[in-house]
Amino acid sequence: MSAALTKQDFADYIVPTYKPAILMKRGMGCRLWDDAGQEYLDFAAGISVCNLGHCHPGVTAAIARQAATLVHTSNVFMNENAPELAKQIVRHSFDGKVFFSNSGAEANEGMIKAARRWGWAHGGRHDIICLHDSFHGRTLAALAATGRAKYREGFGPDMAGFTHVPANDLAALEAAITEKTVAIMCESILGEGGVLPLTDEYLRALRKLCDDRNLLLLADEVQAGMGRTGKWWGWQHSGITPDIMSFAKGIGNGFPLGGFVLGRHLDGTLPYLSHGTTYGGNALATAAGLAVMSAMENEGVIDNVHRVSARIFERLNGLRERFPNLITEVRGRGLMIGIEITKTPADLVAAARAKHLLILAAGDKALRLLPPLNISLADADKAIDVLEGVLTEAAKN
Repeated sequence: MSAALTKQDFADYIVPTYKPAILMKRGMGCRLWDDAGQEYLDFAAGISVCNLGHCHPGVTAAIARQAATLVHTSNVFMNENAPELAKQIVRHSFDGKVFFSNSGAEANEGMIKAARRWGWAHGGRHDIICLHDSFHGRTLAALAATGRAKYREGFGPDMAGFTHVPANDLAALEAAITEKTVAIMCESILGEGGVLPLTDEYLRALRKLCDDRNLLLLADEVQAGMGRTGKWWGWQHSGITPDIMSFAKGIGNGFPLGGFVLGRHLDGTLPYLSHGTTYGGNALATAAGLAVMSAMENEGVIDNVHRVSARIFERLNGLRERFPNLITEVRGRGLMIGIEITKTPADLVAAARAKHLLILAAGDKALRLLPPLNISLADADKAIDVLEGVLTEAAKN
């Protein structure tokens, strides 16, 4: 089917909440090919989903094997993959139990429900403090937790029980705590808000505050997790441990999979039939997750994040010095990189796409780079070469 016919079918039959511009037909590693056979260097990775690149051989083989054996039975029955994947996630995060879902929004909804259920049993508390510029998902509770008002427009009234304060401002957060507060919820790096990292000092202060006030610390690691920042989870840079952690995106490398880890000290918070899912943790999804975990452990992925990240940050900071009127800041961690600019981000995203480099916007003023975590130095240099050309042209206008 041609791009023109597909575009018309999108217009006729797909709710227009997105405006896809290109018909992609094939992917491999850090590259995509469109219907005309044109090649693109992918520095978006499906919004930090295809962290091992497109069609990773191990993940592809695991999905094919499992699809030919057993796909789904619901959680009325057990499958072998789910507890094994849960054990591996816990081994790389903190001691607890895992609830599997299908997406980041569902994972965050479950984390919010768990916090409220715990608060219900500990003084009837239910309010959660979140951050300005945060993003936690499109479902109603996750949307109410989201700190960017534009995502909530037209869907009010907002679900009650969520308060928002500025990121990295401990005094503002302390002032927002009331007798009804049960938890603090945050991303370690605010991805959609502009790739805004929380400082390690701030995260450590949040942990202490939660300990002192008997609050739960909820870590949304949907985008920053699974090695994206150079550690398995973004909060690990600060040396803290959250009480509950959500995950999704990179755990399935493109196959829908998410969930949350409930700290062992909260065991019993979600008893029998208090929460549920039909698809979450089925045999096929967790087979994909196991293959991702195996690749992360055995293919030097996190070491590669450090190596490639150092090169990209070095080059981007060089571009910042070269274009001080265009680039105001380069920030992020690992291969979750934000470039704050003085131009309209969407214009530069389009200009990069015209040169066959796929990048993203974030917030109102930033470009976002999210390449596969196993990308080579040569491909990273090629992408920054293209971006340099885009910035050179933008600086002229």
